[in-house]
Amino acid sequence: MTRYVASRLAQLVLVFFGVTLLIYLAVYVLPGDPIRAMAGDRPLPDSVVHTLRARYHLDDPVFVRYFRYLGGLLTGDLGTDFTGRPVATLMAQRWPVTATLALTAWALEVVLGLVAGTFAALHRGRTLDRVILLLSVLAISVPVFVLGYTAQLVFGVRLGLFPVAGTGHGWPMGYLLPALVLAVIASASVTRLVRAGVLENLGADHVRTAVAKGLPWRRVVTRHVLRNSLPAAVTYLAVDLGFLLGGTVIIESIFNLPGVGQLLFQSIGARQGAVVVGVATALVLVFLLLNLVVDLLYGVLDPRIRRA
Repeated sequence: MTRYVASRLAQLVLVFFGVTLLIYLAVYVLPGDPIRAMAGDRPLPDSVVHTLRARYHLDDPVFVRYFRYLGGLLTGDLGTDFTGRPVATLMAQRWPVTATLALTAWALEVVLGLVAGTFAALHRGRTLDRVILLLSVLAISVPVFVLGYTAQLVFGVRLGLFPVAGTGHGWPMGYLLPALVLAVIASASVTRLVRAGVLENLGADHVRTAVAKGLPWRRVVTRHVLRNSLPAAVTYLAVDLGFLLGGTVIIESIFNLPGVGQLLFQSIGARQGAVVVGVATALVLVFLLLNLVVDLLYGVLDPRIRRA
């Protein structure tokens, strides 16, 4: 088990450094001067530009700046924007919104995926099964921004069932519609995984034995079929929670939710490279840590994985 944990930690470190390097290069190798871009159409004196570039080390080689950034990460410093505000403070102000949205969407995803997948498997080949499979294909195929704008227009503007944007109505109404958009898309994959697992276990020996003993069908499904059909779906759900907590950039921008995703989107438009790199680094770390937890849990539950 110790060797298994050490190997997973080594993989996490390598992936973290590789991804953060790619993010840093993608942000800071782009052409253009972020200092002049921050001023917009207003001209800046060359002396001001040179002073700001020196203050933020923008004239140093990119790899020197990257290793300086890594040194700051060891002390919890995610950098500062061009106005002197720490990126960690900006994220702390917006993180509750993203966490609330992500957990709400994830809870809806779990319910929709488990219910739809189970019903589809129990009605295999019938109309209900075909309708659920068709809807899952549509949910996967439609881009998230199309579904987001459509839901906002139909349920927010025309029907008035949900707030159109913002978090002024609090939880749950202020988060329910964007969370549903995220949950519908993600639950499509969960539905297919649950359906495949249930179909596989319906023909298992222990299920036939339970039925032969005269156990109620509902108890057979919940205790003997569904419980053994969830490992693949649970893995996907755990990883998807990392994606959701990592910031829902598009949905937060569409619904004007002041979360981490919106902060990242606005920082890209404003050429705030330090904010983009800092936020992206934090989101990558969140996803990698959740993925590590899933790997370790699998190693505990199934000893065969440790020897793989």
